[in-house]
Amino acid sequence: MVGTDLVLGLTVVTLVVFAGLGIWYSRGRVTSVEDLVSARDSAGERRTTATLVASVMGVWILFAAPEAGAGFGIAAVIGYAIGEAVPMAVYAKLGPRIRELMPDGHSLTEYAHARYGDAMYAFVLVVSALYMFIFVAAELTGIAGALAFVAGVPHWQTAILVGGAVLAYTTYGGLEASMFTDTVQALVVFPLLIVALVGVLVSLGGVGPVYEGVAATNPALLDPGFVPGLQFGIALAFAILGAELVNQTWWQRIYAGKSSETVSRGFRNATVVNGAVVFLAALVGVVAVGHADIVADVTSAGYNADVAFFVLLESAVPSWVVLAVVLVALLLVMSSVDTLFNALSCLVTVDLARMLPDSSDKQLTLGARAFTILVALAAVYVSLRAQSVLRLFFLADLLGAAVAFPLVYGLYSTRLTGTGALVSSLTGLGVGIAYFPDFRSVTTGIPVLGDLLPTADPLYLTSFAGAFIVSAVVAVGAARVSTTEFDLGGLTQKVRRLDDSAADRAAVQSD
Repeated sequence: MVGTDLVLGLTVVTLVVFAGLGIWYSRGRVTSVEDLVSARDSAGERRTTATLVASVMGVWILFAAPEAGAGFGIAAVIGYAIGEAVPMAVYAKLGPRIRELMPDGHSLTEYAHARYGDAMYAFVLVVSALYMFIFVAAELTGIAGALAFVAGVPHWQTAILVGGAVLAYTTYGGLEASMFTDTVQALVVFPLLIVALVGVLVSLGGVGPVYEGVAATNPALLDPGFVPGLQFGIALAFAILGAELVNQTWWQRIYAGKSSETVSRGFRNATVVNGAVVFLAALVGVVAVGHADIVADVTSAGYNADVAFFVLLESAVPSWVVLAVVLVALLLVMSSVDTLFNALSCLVTVDLARMLPDSSDKQLTLGARAFTILVALAAVYVSLRAQSVLRLFFLADLLGAAVAFPLVYGLYSTRLTGTGALVSSLTGLGVGIAYFPDFRSVTTGIPVLGDLLPTADPLYLTSFAGAFIVSAVVAVGAARVSTTEFDLGGLTQKVRRLDDSAADRAAVQSD
């Protein structure tokens, strides 16, 4: 175990440096609430790519990705990498479409309200906000667990330090600060990650001994045709795609890019980088099985595949590699948490401006900053009581898988109504819950209905794929039978900038 004082000192220095950078960069750049939550048309291709990569690469890649590799092998590694790349490729097409239909937009919830009305808007708001809040709590849970594992740092110290530092520069500089620190973090994280992975490889004797160790321990993990691994990998692809399509993070960055072409290229670049990084991170889990005491049976009391990366570090590598991974983990969690703070703040601020059209720019800015503080405090509280990073993510992913297709289908279909979108989302969610293993004790306890439920799918494929596919089929069917036509061109007038005058916003609300 690395010394507690050394790791805690490294943590404090890193947090102070990046908090200072975020505050310094955003000075004079945030003059209105519009600047705070959108940073509209400000980022070129390189900066857009960097923030897209850094924002998605949270500390989860050191936990959930290796856990998938340790439990299900190379097939799941490939599935996880594809699953993380696909949403970026989808957004490369969606981004320009969103900018075209709503050039003055900010959030997916304002789109949901303008396109589908109150009921679907409320459902999307709950799903998106819950997903992002769980993401924040899971990130803080993950980094607290990592530092406790490698250096014995108390969970509460890590959660408060990280949450407080990120809060300091996001409440002050908003999206401008977040995107700048994302760029710096991306430039530092990836060389460090490569150094850490090479250090692990060298410590284990090279490629040959690494392969032989895994083959001797569990050769099935090296088979890309391993059926359970394929099923879990496909399940992850559906889960991640659904979750990312309701992630406000990406909607903000669509508007922060300088142009539609910039946004499209940035997402295409992120498709390649994100897929490659997750592939390498998940592969570490496979390596860990052959070179550390990894228990991948989820029914075992000694299950530790969720910390496979850190078990491997503890047993096989020198302390300098551990310190490099600790620094990587800190930068990863900062880059994703500041992004999520801003995304949640944007949702609330946009809705506040819509519900209180007479509010001033100063009041909206104050509301955005106050809500960010509340989110940070709540996320720290939840993270100190959470037990599993992966379980938190799977709950959020199931919600996203059910609502994702109906939400974005309305960008292209003029006949899908708010009722059709809501019914299709709820139908998909019902199918997903029916097969979802994590809440089995609750769902089977429902009178009458509990006895009718199918057998839960421990690999999640039926749950995630069922939620996504069923909601998509029902949404397309609902659009085909609908006789209502929605004017997509009218979204331009319904979605307005936050720095428009109060009178202008009030006029839009009265339309």
